Amino acid sequence: MYKQYRSGWIEVITGCMFAGKTEELIRRIKILQYAKKQILVIKPSMDNRYSEDEIASHSGYRVKSISANKARDILKYVDNKTEVVAIDEAQFFDRDLILVCDSLADAGIRVMIAGLDCDFRGEPFGIMPELLVKAEFVTKLSAVCPKCGQPATRTQRLVDGKPADYNDPIVLVGASESYEPRCRHCHEVLNSPKIKIKR
Repeated sequence: MYKQYRSGWIEVITGCMFAGKTEELIRRIKILQYAKKQILVIKPSMDNRYSEDEIASHSGYRVKSISANKARDILKYVDNKTEVVAIDEAQFFDRDLILVCDSLADAGIRVMIAGLDCDFRGEPFGIMPELLVKAEFVTKLSAVCPKCGQPATRTQRLVDGKPADYNDPIVLVGASESYEPRCRHCHEVLNSPKIKIKR
C-alpha cells in the first residue's frame, strides 16, 4: 500500500484557475508540517493578490511564504535542514526554475510545485510543460465550467465581461474579476488561429 522512495523528487499540481491547485499544495504542506518536516514555501513576488508573505487559495486557506523575484533566489533560503521546498504559481518564474528544481531533487529534497498548465489562450504556460516532464508525480485538477457544468480544464480571461484577444499579453495577474474556469467547448479566445472544422 505504501511505497518507499529515496528522498528527492519533483511533484507538480496543475490545472486551470479555480481548480484548487494552491489549496492542494497547502494541504500537502500542512500534512508535512504535522510530520515536523522542515519546509520552505516560495511564491513569485509578482503574485501579491491576497498577501505579500503568504500563499493563499481562492477559498481563503493560507500558509506563510517567502517571495522570490527570480528562481535562483530560492537557493538563498535552502539550508542543510531543508527537507521540502513548496513553490506556488510556478508558471510566473523564469526558466532557471527548471534547473533549480532538478538540483534540489538531486540533493534529496522533495519539491512540490503548483502552477497553471495552460495560459488564457489554452496553450502551454511558460516553463510548466518542462516541469511536468521533469516531475516524478503529476496531479492534474479540474474545476467546473460555470457555463455548462462540465469539467473545466481551461482558464477563460475576460475583459469587460468579454473573451480576451489572442494577442493580449500572456501574464495578467488577477482572480475572479478577470478569469473563470471553462471547459474546452465553452472556452473562447478572440482571433484565435485555430482551424475551424465543420461537422
